[in-house]
Amino acid sequence: MILSAKTGMHPIFNMAETLSIIIPAYNESRTIHLILDKVKSVQLIHGLDKEIIIVNDHSTDSTEDAINNYASNNADVNIKYYKHDYNQGKGAALHTGIKMATGQYLIIQDADLEYDPNEYNILLRPILEGHADVVYGSRFMGGKPHRILFFWHSIGNRFLTLVSNAFTDLNLTDMETCYKVFRTELVQKLKLQEKRFGFEPEVTARISRIPGIRIYEVGISYYGRTYEEGKKIGMKDAFRAIYCTIKYNVFSR
Repeated sequence: MILSAKTGMHPIFNMAETLSIIIPAYNESRTIHLILDKVKSVQLIHGLDKEIIIVNDHSTDSTEDAINNYASNNADVNIKYYKHDYNQGKGAALHTGIKMATGQYLIIQDADLEYDPNEYNILLRPILEGHADVVYGSRFMGGKPHRILFFWHSIGNRFLTLVSNAFTDLNLTDMETCYKVFRTELVQKLKLQEKRFGFEPEVTARISRIPGIRIYEVGISYYGRTYEEGKKIGMKDAFRAIYCTIKYNVFSR
């Protein structure tokens, strides 16, 4: 069951195209207002409007209070808030957000501070200029800032991307990146199943099979967190990603 509440909605909408920003949140009470401030301050190219869709995956801290307080104090921001009545996983939160999106374009934004919303326009440009249908933001290409953290985590990400590429015949450098921009109608047609961190290899496998799909990749910044700072993904998620890569490329169509 999904409970929903709409807050901070614009009373009047114009005909400008919209970017739906999907934010899955689980125990992010300390940072959710900070990322929302960053999203709010971004001026999108081509006059795009913003639709912020927050999906609270049954947080056990004060994430909901933080979101409601922010919406109340920022009535000019188009925020749609949904919550799960039990914890289902990041992928399930993304499924909810994708389903509820009404914008022509859609981007995934983590509720922490690892990715910079000021780079939305870099990701959007290949789509808005008519070159791409999907754009991945790569942490491993370009000259953007990257926090130096875990060697084996980096090796793991590159290995998962290599395995994914071998099955999809793509040449991505960062399949596991959070920042992915889609034409909304395209991603809403996918029959996504993975409810946790298997979302990334599954969505990559499914979009790679769309006839004529145009996938681009651009370099982005990365301000990674340590596990003490709240990083949630671990070794078991890496094994799940390998399983999902095989499952959705070989056994699921």
